[in-house]
This record gives sequence, structure tokens and C-alpha cells, in this order.
Amino acid sequence: MEYYHDYDWGVPVHDDRLLFELLVLEGAQAGLSWSTILKKREGYQKAFDHFDAAIIACYDDQKIQELLANPDIVRNKLKVNAAVTNAAAFLKVQQEFGSFDDYIWRFVDGKPLHNRWKAAADIPASTPLSDSMSKDLKQRGFKFVGSMICYAYMQATGMVNDHTVDCFRHAECELSYCLPRRQQHEPPATADSPCGPGVQSNRPKCVVLSPHTEKCGA
Repeated sequence: MEYYHDYDWGVPVHDDRLLFELLVLEGAQAGLSWSTILKKREGYQKAFDHFDAAIIACYDDQKIQELLANPDIVRNKLKVNAAVTNAAAFLKVQQEFGSFDDYIWRFVDGKPLHNRWKAAADIPASTPLSDSMSKDLKQRGFKFVGSMICYAYMQATGMVNDHTVDCFRHAECELSYCLPRRQQHEPPATADSPCGPGVQSNRPKCVVLSPHTEKCGA
């Protein structure tokens, strides 16, 4: 969770494959903790063909049964079936809009919303924007896309910056929006940000929230 907080949460995502991966993972998290899903993330990547939507959309009953027997993912039939359904819906969105990125980011007019919460308790579980996203995704055939899941997705993909203002990542996520897209999801390398993977930072930070489940300490 430390690494996820410091390098991923709140960073704008524009890669379609990663956008689909996070959509599946957020749906899988429903009723569980985000830390549980992060521990299974590598297992999900291997089990779901590295989130290639074109492959997943063609999964047959035999493949689904294999997934339901795989201890490296959440073995919930509704969630597994939803991933396959969502892959097909995802491909349709790509065909209609050119990319899923162009579709999903239109809900925030193509740029992140930088909130200025003073405390984690101030962060909402959903918003009118996530309500709108949820409604539209459902109309397009997506499953496990309730408003709270959509808001968590918006946080994870950097559509909203919900780091509290006293967290060092709040300002860094604002800066990441100004970087070229290829750099937006790379770990920061500024002089005042010396910590690399696996090295804990002692700078002030907020709590990584997933509004449809419990709070998870970073």
C-alpha cells in the first residue's frame, strides 16, 4: 500500500489496457479491501491475459471454470463473469469513441479534478459525476459499476485527486497532470522525492481510501 499510495493513486491514467485493468480490479474489490486486491494484482494479470480485453471477451465456460478454481484471484462467479461482460462492452466503447480513454475522461472534461480535502473523513464515497458515469456504463452493458465503485475508479485513474492537502502526493499529482502523458504514470524523480520502490517515505501522507469498502492505511 505504501508504494501504491506514493506512485499510483491519483496519477492520471490514459493507457486503455491499464484503464481496463483498474476497472476490473475495482469491481473485484466490492465488499473487500483494496489491499486484498493489490496482493492479488499479479495473479489477476496472469489469469486474465494481462487484461487484453479482446482475449477476455472470448472467454468460454471452460476458461471461466478455470478462473473460478484459481486461488490467485477473487473466486466470485458474478465478478468473473462481469469481467468477461465488461471486456465486450469495453471493446464496443473503443470502437465508438476511438479509445476508452477518450470516452471515460470526458466525464471530467479531459482533465483531473484536484480536490482540497483537509481530512480523509471529508472525502465522499460518491459524487454526481460518479453517478453519471455509473449510469452511462450500465446503459452500455457494464457490470459492477455502481456509483461508489466508479468514484473509487476515478480516484485510482487520477480523474480526481483526493490526496488530502497535507499529503505530499497532493501537489505531485497536480504536477503530474502537467507532464507529457508518457511520463504521467512514472515514479517522480524530483530532488525532494528521493524514495524509490520499496523505500518508505517519512513525508506526510493521507490514507488511501476506497469509498465502497474500509479505509486502508498507506
